[in-house]
Amino acid sequence: MRATNMTKSISIVRSLLAPALALFLAAAAHAAVPGITGPTFNLTAQTAFLNQPDGNAVYSWGYGCNGTPTGFLPAAIVGASCSSMQVPGPTLIVTEGQTVTVNLLNGLPAAAGNTSILFPGFNVTATGGVRGLLTQEAAPAGTVTYTFVASSPGTHSYYSGTQGDLQVEMGLYGAVVVLPSAVPTACTTGLAAANLLVKAAWGEPDYRLSKAAYDHPKSCYDREYLFQWAEMDPRIHNAALAQVTALSTCVAGAPGCSLDVPTEPYHPAYFLINGRSMPDLMDGNYEPEYPHQPYNGNPHMHPGELTLIRTIGQGRWQHPFHEHANHVRILARDGNMQLSATSSGDLAGLLMFNTDTTPGEAFDGIFYFTGRGLNWDPYGHHPGDTADPLASLPCYPDANGYYTVNSTPPAPVNAVNYYEWCQDHNKPLEVSPIGDVASGGPATLPNPNIFTNGPWYGGTPYLGPDATLRAGGTQACVSSTGSTAANGASTCTTLQPSNIQANPSTERGWAYMWHSHNEREITTNNVFPGGMLMMMLVDSREFVIDESK
Repeated sequence: MRATNMTKSISIVRSLLAPALALFLAAAAHAAVPGITGPTFNLTAQTAFLNQPDGNAVYSWGYGCNGTPTGFLPAAIVGASCSSMQVPGPTLIVTEGQTVTVNLLNGLPAAAGNTSILFPGFNVTATGGVRGLLTQEAAPAGTVTYTFVASSPGTHSYYSGTQGDLQVEMGLYGAVVVLPSAVPTACTTGLAAANLLVKAAWGEPDYRLSKAAYDHPKSCYDREYLFQWAEMDPRIHNAALAQVTALSTCVAGAPGCSLDVPTEPYHPAYFLINGRSMPDLMDGNYEPEYPHQPYNGNPHMHPGELTLIRTIGQGRWQHPFHEHANHVRILARDGNMQLSATSSGDLAGLLMFNTDTTPGEAFDGIFYFTGRGLNWDPYGHHPGDTADPLASLPCYPDANGYYTVNSTPPAPVNAVNYYEWCQDHNKPLEVSPIGDVASGGPATLPNPNIFTNGPWYGGTPYLGPDATLRAGGTQACVSSTGSTAANGASTCTTLQPSNIQANPSTERGWAYMWHSHNEREITTNNVFPGGMLMMMLVDSREFVIDESK
């Protein structure tokens, strides 16, 4: 899924970076949140089967594109297209203040009856179609048009407003992302601008939809992902399929041409993030084995980046989701920023250990990881090594203790350890090492040959493919690829091939489990592991995160 770039030059000066950066900024960027841009969207509601990790294919309904959209952000991804049915539905990306028009064609079976879309949080005008309980609806083979002004930035949901207990369960839901009309200056200057220079130095494009989540100077971010939580009860889906099949020749609106699917009691067996379960959700976007589940759940970041998490609860249950490695600062809920009532402009959102995802609610939050407080050098620096220039890199703390462009002297934008927590610089890891630094350190690592460390253990306590060798000193060591590297020490740790799924074996990042704290929800059909479980992969700068794949 990801491409890797192992360039390790540390001699590039900023004057040499300028021409390359100009070309980089002129290139078209792709989004880490795939979707289609408006302000006009032509959607259809249709049927398909969703593939699950246990081998089952579950009959479902979903929104999709009615024809080829004009603004398709992931067009550069090989094999990417906007299907006529997908779960979740296409992510609709607009800008604050735009007038949004959504034209919906009902392509569901006649027996399914009418369908519609609600856009909570917006003042919607609906035209055409037929009158429904909550909004105008599209009859089978009919259309309806919804118009609203994208009045507030942030992450919002959309879903069926017709017989919601059945139609939302069947998969008729999606997301609206509203980008701020004005980006605060704080998000284009200082460290925020430097972070873009750092990406460019390693040849990493900017995949953000915007530089800020809101019209607020404290909503800047460096990377973003969208996660939509939902669950499925296959008994409901199977019952719908049986009735649709039995009524396949009925005429819409005729007596008896309607479904009577019980939606209680509710016993979901599949727990989904973006329409997939673990491990499927770690595969790439638009992989051909998931023709109706195009969006993955594979977050990835570099230390020091502000990662924006856009999250929506699309199902019936609340999901207590835990992001390992740090808390998440809540920026907003349903497009409403959480600001202090007594201190102008200050964020008031909670730092959450579990980001509770409530049915029908969206939130935006910032996840932040630097490695601060680990009490060892995560880059494997070894000041006595004169053979490897990366082993003796400096770390000069800025006012906040990190190695950045605000340090004195400033960190080069192509430094592998950019944003390192300098207090831990050069600290060894192990007290009783297995082929590592022979003194000090807060921990003793398990033998990397022991599989019980877990299939997601990358084989190294350090960031970067050569960092474990680097930490060893000055003798020749055998690397994970079998090659010999002169990095020296009395002994060296030979790394196992990386077990991280859907990523190159040279990645050597840290995999932090992100998962539901409801234990049932990390199963697929009662088999662990599965369900609402994914990995946040943290890598040093030498691994280029390619969100276009």
